[in-house]
Amino acid sequence: MPETVSRTSSTADARPCEQISFPSALRLQPAATPSALPHRVDSRIGAGLAGGFYPAPHRYELYLSRSCPFSLRIAITLELLGLRDSVATTLLADPARTPDAFASLRRAYEATEYHFDGPLTAPALCDRWSGRIVSNHPPAILRDLAGLFSGHATTSPSAICPPSLAADIEALRDLLDRDVTPSAPASELAAALELLDCQLAASAYVLGDSLTAADVDVWTALTGLGPCDALRSHPRLLDYVRRLGDHPAFRHGSDVVPLAAADV
Repeated sequence: MPETVSRTSSTADARPCEQISFPSALRLQPAATPSALPHRVDSRIGAGLAGGFYPAPHRYELYLSRSCPFSLRIAITLELLGLRDSVATTLLADPARTPDAFASLRRAYEATEYHFDGPLTAPALCDRWSGRIVSNHPPAILRDLAGLFSGHATTSPSAICPPSLAADIEALRDLLDRDVTPSAPASELAAALELLDCQLAASAYVLGDSLTAADVDVWTALTGLGPCDALRSHPRLLDYVRRLGDHPAFRHGSDVVPLAAADV
């Protein structure tokens, strides 16, 4: 879930429930609708001038939060799409260590909402041209980076989020956010890990033979579990975590957004 980096505690992602169809072993039910994110901003990157926020190199800046799984997903996605030099990133640690970053993010929220006096929530995508927040809704940020925003001037989807797998990626993301977390019930975590293990029995990646956005989600969720005996009982998952951890995009993303990882 997004990390609130100022005066309030973090709040749940407000992605609405959708009917999902997952044609593999991962048969899911729609996730329960969590409470709404306060001061949520959910604009999108447009495909052309009429879209308002349209793709352009060096136009956008991402505020990412240390130890935030969504921020780590976004940092890795930037690397996979080759956008590191086109989209600026600013890491928020704590106000004492990164006061300028917090001041800059507050100015962006104040430019977005008149008399803004709410929490500074990250991840947040900011438009440098207007100084406004485009979105602080991580699923929308990830979709824009992996879709319209990839390549800056094209509406062609990126290789990591092919249209044929879009529903599967969303369904898997629901499973991870619900059942593959340190706070998930042990029985549901075990069942989810078993399903993921089965997926990897037939292919190198979780949705086939090519790396997709689903692998970013799965790797981040698994490494975020911390030391976990349940994970150790699945050698395929351990190998998967280590193999992707050696990928340059995953290594650099982890350097940008440090996250307590499983000792595997």
